Amino acid sequence: MQIVAHSLLLLSILTLAGCQSKTAKVRQLRDQYNADYPPYAKDCLEEDDSGAARLLTGQNLTTEQMADLEAKKKERDARSKLKADRLPRLQNKILAA
Repeated sequence: MQIVAHSLLLLSILTLAGCQSKTAKVRQLRDQYNADYPPYAKDCLEEDDSGAARLLTGQNLTTEQMADLEAKKKERDARSKLKADRLPRLQNKILAA
């Protein structure tokens, strides 16, 4: 009888320890996501609309200015792709945990 009681106690302690470590893992992943998202949003989601503002004011852009704006957009998109790929992976890990 004591063996059964000790076994149940040990099992419940291990289960409780597993839940706590799982909670800590989720907390760590959530903290990492919350730290990574604001820079991503600032760098990647806020669009540079200086070209659009110039067109709305009636200022014509030269071909060189248009090429410069396009190059900046491509550079921002390439830089953002790495961050954009990482955030869904973190979300999936949080959901899986």
